[in-house]
Amino acid sequence: MTSTSKGTRTRAVVLLSGGMDSCVCAALAARDHETAALHVSYGQRTEQRERRSFENICDRLGIRDRLLVRNEALRAIGGSALTDPNIAVPEAPNIGASVPVTYVPFRNAHFLAIAVSWAEVLGAERIYIGAVEPDSSGYPDCRPEYYRAFNEVVKAGTKEGTIRIVTPLIALHKAEIVTLGLELNAPFGLTWSCYQREDRACGVCDSCVLRLRAFRDAGAEDPIPYVEAVAARKL
Repeated sequence: MTSTSKGTRTRAVVLLSGGMDSCVCAALAARDHETAALHVSYGQRTEQRERRSFENICDRLGIRDRLLVRNEALRAIGGSALTDPNIAVPEAPNIGASVPVTYVPFRNAHFLAIAVSWAEVLGAERIYIGAVEPDSSGYPDCRPEYYRAFNEVVKAGTKEGTIRIVTPLIALHKAEIVTLGLELNAPFGLTWSCYQREDRACGVCDSCVLRLRAFRDAGAEDPIPYVEAVAARKL
């Protein structure tokens, strides 16, 4: 249980990519904890735009403690359209039918390892991550059983064994996440979800399509800019 007194609030680390889900997660963490935010760049196509979103979201939510880390391994390993420029980012006609080429192999384990190490140093009790299972691309490291297993690793492999990874969005549909974010006043206009563009969102990659559908189903307007053809079509 967290205290309502800022001086005695428990500490938490939030993994903040700069996307829609992680922004809502950060808003939840900042509401309930003294929060520190972690951003990992890993050579992804839109890393500069995502970093800018991270900084802007932290500013808006009043998160002062920030850690920016560069992971060279994921780009070197490749095997994903997000890290290998020779693999095209596909359009998204059959989301969830199979694991798409935008999956970065075992990426969340890399991110969580850094977060757990930092949480130990900070004395943080919780690590927030915006993993989502329904209405998603089907990435295996976004499943509930993955986080149950990872929490056992954290319990066995840390000094006190009390740090817990929490996934408050994991069972929500994307439209529910939008609704929750609006209730929390999460700064959606500062977020970035597109896999391949940094100026205007493409509107056709998995991430863009899921985001556009979520705002439509929630009866809300997505505040980020899309290429003109997509903006006119309104998926």
